[in-house]
Amino acid sequence: MAESVIRALYGKSTSLNLSSKKIRDVPTGVSRLTNLSVLLLNNNSIAALPAELRSLRHLAELNLGNNALREVPAVLGHLGYLKKLYLFSNQITAVPPEVIGGLPNLVVLNLNHNQIQRLPPEIKSLSKLQHLSVLDNKLEEVPAELGHLPKLSEINLTSNKLSRLPQQLYQCKDLTKLHVARNKLTSLPEGIRALTKLQVVDVAGNMLSVFPAEFHLLPLKELYCEGNRFVRCEPMPSVQDAEVLTLKELVARFVLREDRNRSSLVHRMLPHYPCLTALLANGSCCALCMGPILTTWLECVHFINLRKDMKIRSSLTVPVRALLCSYKCFNRDGHSYYGVATR
Repeated sequence: MAESVIRALYGKSTSLNLSSKKIRDVPTGVSRLTNLSVLLLNNNSIAALPAELRSLRHLAELNLGNNALREVPAVLGHLGYLKKLYLFSNQITAVPPEVIGGLPNLVVLNLNHNQIQRLPPEIKSLSKLQHLSVLDNKLEEVPAELGHLPKLSEINLTSNKLSRLPQQLYQCKDLTKLHVARNKLTSLPEGIRALTKLQVVDVAGNMLSVFPAEFHLLPLKELYCEGNRFVRCEPMPSVQDAEVLTLKELVARFVLREDRNRSSLVHRMLPHYPCLTALLANGSCCALCMGPILTTWLECVHFINLRKDMKIRSSLTVPVRALLCSYKCFNRDGHSYYGVATR
């Protein structure tokens, strides 16, 4: 092991492989290898890193997987050039905000197989992050700040304790792969249609009853959804309540309709009322008449065959949420939307 460090020192090496060497401490000479860009320390018994490693200012890849770390070493926050960081299979329970804040160039972050309960909001500082993997941990929630990562393309949160995902996740417009299998998700946030590059979704082993509206319009190539509690098509009598809309809903629908007409006074004046604009941004459309709605709707489902409707190699048929504006639309003939019974 010492010979490897000496050879690297005299050879001015840019990479050093000390994986599977049964070491407990990083050799002192490593901090003198200031040209290093790759340092592999995985499969050892390392419990801490020396502060002297901050001298490795050109280090771009660091593998500390399968060691004995109980925390993310503070010295990592001084390695601002790091692009790939592997911390899988340790005993880490938390991710310090100050360390995350010192890694602005990180592209890959692997925290698999640890005991992490939460990710700090400061994760938003990883503006170049493309691959985030926190598989097999104890995450109970995901910070909304994840939506501030514009280049995030793959996220793996499989085997955690998540009961929900933040709506802001759909701001990651470059997301191509979303793995959230084996959690406690009862629903996916509405608005997933915004992820126009999404190709792979794995939600197997959760408690989903229905997919979000317009889910079937995603350009998916793979969908894994076994082991959920999906709504089934079981006919039963329909009990319709009187349709009474609130004044707020009636006015909102009027304003939303007028806003579609670019020559209308409402459309021209709306930018002068930012609070109202923000409220109306949460609106949606009736799946049948395409009329605007704000917060009041009739919740329905339609059943999508993955092979026929989404061109996915699967014979499964899954329920997708649909929002209707009124019983008038619901009672039309010729559509395939079904009301959801509450039992």
